[in-house]
Amino acid sequence: MNIDDLRTRLPAGAVVNDPDILAGYRQDRALDPAAGTALALVRPTDTAHVATALRWAGEHRVPVVPRGAGTGLSGGATAQNGALLLSTERMRAITIDTVTRTAVVQPGLLNAEVKRAAADRGLWYPPDPSSFEICSIGGNAATNAGGLCCVKYGVTTDYVLGMEVVLADGTVVRLGGPRLKDSAGLSLTKLFVGSEGTLGVITELTLRLLPPQPPQSTVVATFRTLPAATAAILAITGALRPSMLEFMDAVAINAVEDELRMGLDRDAAGLLIARSDAPGDHAGREADRMLTACENAGATEAFRTDDPDEGEAFCAARRFAIPAVERKGPLLLEDVGVPLPRLGELITGIAEIAERRKVVVSVIAHAGDGNTHPLIVHDPDDADETARAHEAFGEIMDLAVALGGTITGEHGVGRLKKAWLPGQVGPEVMDVTRRIKAALDPHGILNPGVVL
Repeated sequence: MNIDDLRTRLPAGAVVNDPDILAGYRQDRALDPAAGTALALVRPTDTAHVATALRWAGEHRVPVVPRGAGTGLSGGATAQNGALLLSTERMRAITIDTVTRTAVVQPGLLNAEVKRAAADRGLWYPPDPSSFEICSIGGNAATNAGGLCCVKYGVTTDYVLGMEVVLADGTVVRLGGPRLKDSAGLSLTKLFVGSEGTLGVITELTLRLLPPQPPQSTVVATFRTLPAATAAILAITGALRPSMLEFMDAVAINAVEDELRMGLDRDAAGLLIARSDAPGDHAGREADRMLTACENAGATEAFRTDDPDEGEAFCAARRFAIPAVERKGPLLLEDVGVPLPRLGELITGIAEIAERRKVVVSVIAHAGDGNTHPLIVHDPDDADETARAHEAFGEIMDLAVALGGTITGEHGVGRLKKAWLPGQVGPEVMDVTRRIKAALDPHGILNPGVVL
């Protein structure tokens, strides 16, 4: 396919087909081994450029793979042979309205940049994936990303009030806006958030902002057994709504301690980090209740701190868990979730799968909402271990679904998990999904192979 015509329609430098540059955009953090070779990379700076690229792609039936910062963990931004890679990294405008408490942002901004811009105006953007410093706000919307504070404050979709999106034929659609209440028509913004680039390319988001988060009180507790840790989790969530409730297993604890040397208990089977940001003295009271719940569940050590730096140090340790475990070897990374009462069964079941398949599986979790991240360590050069790792990957998803859960809480289905989606949602939902896809993208050019 000759892309010279596309070059003439877009600004100089917007279309790149240098093989060395394309190689850097070939995979996301899932490192999908089935990644192909793209036809070209398109880096637009505004909505009109995106519309032009999609019209050209539609005319020539060229697939388009939208891409943010490339931090996705399910293969949703994997290059396909002969496709256009459409990167939104150069779309970085932002405006903040303190009266409506909204931010209008382009998708190339990082989550951390949106947070900082909001903070500079005395406001707060809550969704906080562990990768918030490197993931893009457009990618967050495409996967409906969550994070550490979503147990209390919700996920990305809860903060998207409106958007501009370009459909497969280049049509530009504006949905919603800076209105806290709007019941006009179908809730189409909810349709596009989490659609992983299969229905359209998001080129602008209107985000709801909140007043600054109150000071937090932090509880840290270690446990000798996984059942004791999960008992503490259920006791806490059954009594109150923490602003954070995170879990790390023994593998993650030791991996983090290897790197950070912060005195974590290497003999612990589990570590909980819980926080309360209730106003006034209530944060301390809630923290004390969480501390008591941990002690009653059999914590070997538990303490509370109101020092923001000390509390943040433990949160940083939790955020560092994935890269710390990754240093033990390449990962197959999941984000299965279950209803909270089944969390203990999921965590112990994952441990049994790891033992049976003879692979290392570390479990970290947004424990307060039942969303776990099993990290399967394997050597891709060892064919037998790789096979066992992939068997464990599938068995963990099967386990989550059997427990009434989901194959993905926040990372998306992508290409790596789509084989397990029908087993979760059923044939009727899959049929509806295909009909929606066909209506908005009749030629199937948007992110082919993702979800469906």
